[in-house]
Amino acid sequence: MRSTPGPRITERAGSSSFGRRRVPADEWQPIQPDRTTTAPDTITFVDGVRRIDARIWIGGAGSADQPGVCASVAAGAVRCSRGSASIEVVVVERALFTSAQNAEALDLGTTGRYQLRPLPVATDEALYLAVHNHMSKIEEELSDELDEPGLVVFDGPLGVRNGVNAAGYIKSQHVQYLEDEAQQAVIARLEPGHRTPLFHIGGELPNWSWYMRLPGPVSHSMSGVVRVELPGLADVASAAIRADEITAALPRFASEAHKDARSPQNLYPIAGLERELRRRLGDATLLDRALRRHAAASAVR
Repeated sequence: MRSTPGPRITERAGSSSFGRRRVPADEWQPIQPDRTTTAPDTITFVDGVRRIDARIWIGGAGSADQPGVCASVAAGAVRCSRGSASIEVVVVERALFTSAQNAEALDLGTTGRYQLRPLPVATDEALYLAVHNHMSKIEEELSDELDEPGLVVFDGPLGVRNGVNAAGYIKSQHVQYLEDEAQQAVIARLEPGHRTPLFHIGGELPNWSWYMRLPGPVSHSMSGVVRVELPGLADVASAAIRADEITAALPRFASEAHKDARSPQNLYPIAGLERELRRRLGDATLLDRALRRHAAASAVR
């Protein structure tokens, strides 16, 4: 695990007043949102899925073959309001990612079309990042079109998505943001529906962030723990109010073990949206056959 550099500016733990100062680690305490905290009336969850349909090589006269990937990407939004949930929009795109100069879009007729997405280099890492970034771009464009005055929760870090109503929801904790052991110990003491004080993550895309625990069995210190991000443009007092609202709202969407192996972190709206998005990606076998037929026909020419 690594520590992320940047200032740590936190709210004053255990107080209704907040200030831009570092709270000593030994003053950190779990925070329970006030009972009067009102959760947003409407929450829209935005997520995306991606699939590599084929890894290909593109040849050219007098040049070495260049690698590429054919990928299907989908993103969508599900709106939850007053006990109901509905998928508002789904976008599906297929693309060919490669650095080959002579590459062209792949038209498979009624099966689909892979739009060309040229890259400066096509290493394994570059191809993976290109597919991931394309999915994130679709999510961002989709969220910009939503007429949503409530809360928009992105499954994953915020990245460049800094809308006033945006929040990033990070299920898996692979990076250590809290350097002090006393601060880390607060995470272990969180009760369901409680959160840590805010901390500030600096860098090109600064964020306010905190950890919270969702309801469910606790077998180890990180059971049911997620991290949430807000755009770092707001002042700490406004961010703390928003953190309480989100911490109060998310537990009711937590999944259960008998329904989802990734419970409770994989929230029900996100899990349902992922299932629909993967269905919309289409039949992988049919796409594979169509790509093979296209490749064979191209080789004959």
